[in-house]
Amino acid sequence: MRVVVTSESRFSRTPDGAVWVEAGPDNSIWRRYLVAFDRVRVAARVRDVARRPAAAARVDGDGVEVCALPYYVGPRGYLLGRRAIAKAVTAAAAPRDAVVLRVPSPIGSLLARARSRANLPYALEVIGDPYDVLAPGVVRHPLRPLLRALSTRTLRSQCREAGAVAYETERCLQLRYPTLPTTPTAGISSVDLPPAAFVPHARPVRQPPPEATLVSVGSLEQLYKGIDTLISALALMPAEGPSARLVHVGVGAYRPRLEQLAARSGVADRVSFTGPLPDTEAVRRTLDSADLFVMPSRTEGLPRALIEAMARALPAVGSTAGGIPELLTPDCLVPPDDPAALAATIAAMLAAPDRLAEASARNLDRARDFSAATLDARRAAFYRTVSEIAAGRPGRRSPVALRSGH
Repeated sequence: MRVVVTSESRFSRTPDGAVWVEAGPDNSIWRRYLVAFDRVRVAARVRDVARRPAAAARVDGDGVEVCALPYYVGPRGYLLGRRAIAKAVTAAAAPRDAVVLRVPSPIGSLLARARSRANLPYALEVIGDPYDVLAPGVVRHPLRPLLRALSTRTLRSQCREAGAVAYETERCLQLRYPTLPTTPTAGISSVDLPPAAFVPHARPVRQPPPEATLVSVGSLEQLYKGIDTLISALALMPAEGPSARLVHVGVGAYRPRLEQLAARSGVADRVSFTGPLPDTEAVRRTLDSADLFVMPSRTEGLPRALIEAMARALPAVGSTAGGIPELLTPDCLVPPDDPAALAATIAAMLAAPDRLAEASARNLDRARDFSAATLDARRAAFYRTVSEIAAGRPGRRSPVALRSGH
């Protein structure tokens, strides 16, 4: 059986037919579905390019094909091309295919509507929360309030109509977007780390250097990750306390604006942007050289970047957005959009070597819950349930939690 999976990622296709992604799920992610299906078709936006983009990873191959949907950018592009997009995504899935929609997603919503009209089943993987993604201060668009209301209502409806639902989080998304009582559900992070992602031991008690290194990771295409809050917090750190510099890993359109903010805040000499790093090992080296990971996001599902940092036994501070509180203890959390609280928490962490060591050990232990060995069996069980539903043999309800015992 073939499974068709929708994605909001934007892909590039080179003249040889290969499909690439610069920031998003690559072939290794899509191959996960092959544990229960013969073939995987990914339905996503594709543009043709002359050459492979820098630092891009392959999407297709090894049982994975890409169904190219019309390429658009932003709500306006979607609205202008909606008819063609709907036609293409509906044609991507045959009646006998299993369908998994990675939501929230305008593309996924189009296919959900088509499957419902045809009385055909679909499953969901809920990987984000539109209520948070479209919150004030996250996206600057005149239609933001309307888009927030519509997308939140749509996701709630889809979760009630889906044949099976997997959530990225343990509790957060489940509470806001519940299913019917009889729907098979699972709490499975899309993050599953290989053995090489983990360091063998937690960090010992040690005094941070005279100027500690903070590291953050994330796209700068929007202000989702709250890096502007972090830059403002850096400027508010008390002069008599620990000194710190920030290294951000990630690219996007807001980088010039963030550089200007750093200059206005008087911390330009203590903020650096790495741009795209060449590979995973380079990211891990950057994490290993840091003293504290900071994720002041305005919206999150269950953040891969934070889990990867925790696997390097890196102490971390994060916001209370999305699934972050499922990963960090309350003393390491601050509200989004609160530079003063973030500055105080960072300063307090850096001033307490024993607290940093405790956080290091705790984070490494928690990150092991996201090892590939831990999650593969749960993910396989969910996909087999989706396969049974698509074949007309509804699987038994068997909720799968992210951590055993939940």
